[in-house]
Amino acid sequence: MNARFNMMENEWAAKLGKRFAGLALMLEQSTLPKTVQFLVQIRASQINGCGFCIDMHTKDAAAAGETATRLNLIAAWRESSVFTESERVALAFTEEGTRMADTHQGVSDETWAHARKHYDDDQLAALISLVAIINAANRMNVIPRTPGGSYEPGMFADFANS
Repeated sequence: MNARFNMMENEWAAKLGKRFAGLALMLEQSTLPKTVQFLVQIRASQINGCGFCIDMHTKDAAAAGETATRLNLIAAWRESSVFTESERVALAFTEEGTRMADTHQGVSDETWAHARKHYDDDQLAALISLVAIINAANRMNVIPRTPGGSYEPGMFADFANS
């Protein structure tokens, strides 16, 4: 599969990408647990069919010590015993925040109440923002058909600062 358009080869899109990477770095440095961040990024990317983001975030998660068992079970998290209650809440939050058109309400009151039990205000702000950012990133890769498979962990580490 070849990309229709390479966002990184376009000067304007590359500038946008740097600012986008800066937002991602800010979220990465939040108090939202890193394992939760990976789960959110991977689950939204699975739902949106973004091969590039699935490739990137699963490889980064594995490099950070996430187990293959947990990575392989993210799509079936409801039927799995390897996720904590707070991780399960984040996965439900991600699905509802990604599939908004399916329910016409975004995140349900029930899921919101569960999230409030597990995350403080700063973490909730990060979770909301992370769901929004990963969905945008998915679209920026799915629309031009950016293929997955070539990502190496950490290859964009300095991008936001360049």
